[in-house]
Amino acid sequence: MSGRRTIPRGCGGWLTLRGKHLANPTSKTDDLAQTLRRQIAAGEFVAGDRLPSIRSLAARHGLAKNTVIEAYDSLVASGEVEPRRGSGFYVRAVPASAAREDEPNLLDRAMDTVWILREQLNNDPAHLAIGHGIPPARWFDDARIERIRQRFARGAPDALFQYGHRFGHRPLRETLERRLHALGIVAPSNQILLTLGANEAMDLVVRGTMRPGDAALVDEPGYYPLYGKLALHGVKAVGVPRQADGPNVDAFEQLAATSGARTFFTQSIGHNPTGSDTSPAKAYRLLQIAERHGITIVENDAAGDLKPAGAMRLCTLDQLRRTVYIGSVTKTIGPALRVGFIAAEQGLVERLADLKMLIHVSNPEYAERVVDAVLGSPEHPRFLASLHEQVARETRHAVKILTGLGAELFCVPTHSLYLWARFPWAPDALALAKSLTKDQIALAPGVFFLIDGRSPTEWSRFNTGYVVDPRFAKAMLKYRPASVAKTIGPV
Repeated sequence: MSGRRTIPRGCGGWLTLRGKHLANPTSKTDDLAQTLRRQIAAGEFVAGDRLPSIRSLAARHGLAKNTVIEAYDSLVASGEVEPRRGSGFYVRAVPASAAREDEPNLLDRAMDTVWILREQLNNDPAHLAIGHGIPPARWFDDARIERIRQRFARGAPDALFQYGHRFGHRPLRETLERRLHALGIVAPSNQILLTLGANEAMDLVVRGTMRPGDAALVDEPGYYPLYGKLALHGVKAVGVPRQADGPNVDAFEQLAATSGARTFFTQSIGHNPTGSDTSPAKAYRLLQIAERHGITIVENDAAGDLKPAGAMRLCTLDQLRRTVYIGSVTKTIGPALRVGFIAAEQGLVERLADLKMLIHVSNPEYAERVVDAVLGSPEHPRFLASLHEQVARETRHAVKILTGLGAELFCVPTHSLYLWARFPWAPDALALAKSLTKDQIALAPGVFFLIDGRSPTEWSRFNTGYVVDPRFAKAMLKYRPASVAKTIGPV
């Protein structure tokens, strides 16, 4: 027997054996154990997967049950597999052989993101956060949020003195249902869970659907707080390279087949940090690949409201069958109102609502009512239209400033909070960021948006609303070589 044989694995993959290796009872046990071990190491079976049953292995390959039991016992003894009474054998969440004394703990790895978070949260007026993750306050000048809040507060004083519904304020969920319907996404209010912003939404999805030892596919470069959340939970982030028109679908297909990941976190619209949008052609291919490999796509649309209607969302195409939608009001109403939401199939929303109660007990209903009042006010559509014009204007201006300073742009979006750019004359963006701190200017160097940020990179994230501040160009001119003869233009 020299042909290749296959055994169906419990989560849709295939275990490959070579019949020529099964020559005698002793080698059968050893070879089966070694084959399973190689498959686990290669990611064919990932942490938590149920291995084929003793009976199915024995029957399919003409092996004695004791031979299969001995092979599994070998894997149990080496710490790679654990038996579960009445259920079978499973790949261990944290294989004993994988532990290393010199491996930093999960909190240390997650803390890699804290330095940049501290810089972004510095509200000193003299501090210019060029890499900031939220719009500048002046973008909200026409929102009239305080006037709407006062109007709301007079009519609902009891909101400060009660816990909210575990799903969140129903009228706001109904408002979001209508807004999602306008995007072509059908999500009844009982499939919408309100959260403390998009960041808590991502945290709930990670905690509620993944276990330590799992792998997750992510955009790379991508949203650095997500990397920190995954690391803190013991989930391995596997990067899918981001291109100017969305994720690299060939890389996504290969990783979907080999990484063992069952979740892909991505941003289709206004990607953080590159500002890129996923093209319709790529959106279709991503969903087809996810369907074939049993992958759930978590679509973070926190910046989607900064763009005019009509941009393609994965959830519009999929209708929450294999997708989870995360939204936020932070970018268009105000960062201090930490209100976001998850739209997903009802069973998942129920589980995540229970998890949220365990963590926070209740929602901030006062903030949710304010948000609902703002979204439902007659002023809000006019404010959004004005905001879209301002974002487009400042995106064009920021592109002109960066190219005038000699920058190369990853892509040139029409409406974006972010631009991803590099200066060929500054090969280490982190070193440039450290230099600019002397001018009280904070960049967001690209190393923080990469999973393994140990190698220098030229790339940085730039906030279009802050790049237009004259202090940025003035400071950069001190570091730009005289040989870079570009024209910045008026700022």
